[in-house]
Amino acid sequence: MEPFSCDTFVALPPATVANRIIFGKNSDRLCDEVQEVVYFPAAVHDNLGEHLKCTYIEIDQVPETYAVVLSRPAWLWGAEMGANEHGVCIGNEAVWGREEVSDEEALLGMDLVRGSS
Repeated sequence: MEPFSCDTFVALPPATVANRIIFGKNSDRLCDEVQEVVYFPAAVHDNLGEHLKCTYIEIDQVPETYAVVLSRPAWLWGAEMGANEHGVCIGNEAVWGREEVSDEEALLGMDLVRGSS
């Protein structure tokens, strides 16, 4: 299979008008895959003994999460890109390495994007 990739960019002042920050990303997902734009409000979690179901595995719940806007494939927990209430933006990128791919289930890169937003 030929590798595909996403592109993420950011433009910062003074290269932008009115000192704005511009963040953008394209996706290499299939053209007929549904992409949702979703909002999750900030929350304080009192269920710290419980696990959070991600795409393929469960992780410990954290005490607090920030409000986020995410763009994600409808079928998975993670996200292609997102921004949180503090203005932190992040995008998913494919990384082609030389390490062997593990057969064990793990967090996806897109799960990490959601967790970082």
